[in-house]
Amino acid sequence: MEASTSFIHHLGVFASDFEASERFYTAALETLGIVAGYRTETVAEYWHPERDTPSLSLETAERARDATRGMHLAFAADDRDAVDTFHAVAVSAGGTSRHAPRFWPEYRAYCAFVSDPDGNNIEAVHKEIE
Repeated sequence: MEASTSFIHHLGVFASDFEASERFYTAALETLGIVAGYRTETVAEYWHPERDTPSLSLETAERARDATRGMHLAFAADDRDAVDTFHAVAVSAGGTSRHAPRFWPEYRAYCAFVSDPDGNNIEAVHKEIE
């Protein structure tokens, strides 16, 4: 069997307040080993240092009403400690806790959920049972 590639190349999130969102995403994603590999005054592109896809592109919305809202985006975590750290750091970086870290039997995973500055549901998930 050939090595599979992700069916997602990149996702775009448009922020009403780029500085607040950049602070949030930079801090929260760093706990999962994801860094800003490209940055300008209005764009930050996040990926794993050893591969640039899939990636998350954070951009300034042209108008506040054009900001991305209502999205649920989950990031893989290596272990429970990474999920715990993600939650704590994301909240301290301007996020709002939706669900503190815990095991979710229906997902067979240990997860934490935080709202970003525009209210998107950002999750760290560690699958425990395959």
